[in-house]
Amino acid sequence: MSENNKTPIEMYYTLSCPNCRNLQKMLDDVLPQYPDTFKFSKTLASAPVGMIKSMRLGIHSVPALVIDKKIAFRGVPAKQELINYLNQYKNGK
Repeated sequence: MSENNKTPIEMYYTLSCPNCRNLQKMLDDVLPQYPDTFKFSKTLASAPVGMIKSMRLGIHSVPALVIDKKIAFRGVPAKQELINYLNQYKNGK
C-alpha cells in the first residue's frame, strides 16, 4: 500500500510529559503489527505549529492520539484498547 493510502496517526506530545513517553513506547510496540495500515507522525504541542493544530482539534492536554483526523485517545489508553481501536482499520475501514 502506498504512503498516501495509509491512515494517518498523529501523536501530540510535549518534551516534559512522562505519559507521552509511555504512549510512545506503546506505539513502538504495537504499530509494527500494522506496516501497511498506518502512517505515524508526531506533533510537538508546545511548538507554534503544534499549538495551532492542537487548538483547531480541541486538544488541551497531552498526550493525545489523532487517528484519521479524529481524536481517538486523550491520555494513555490501555494497550488492548489501543489494539482494538487500530484493528478497526486493519481491513480498510
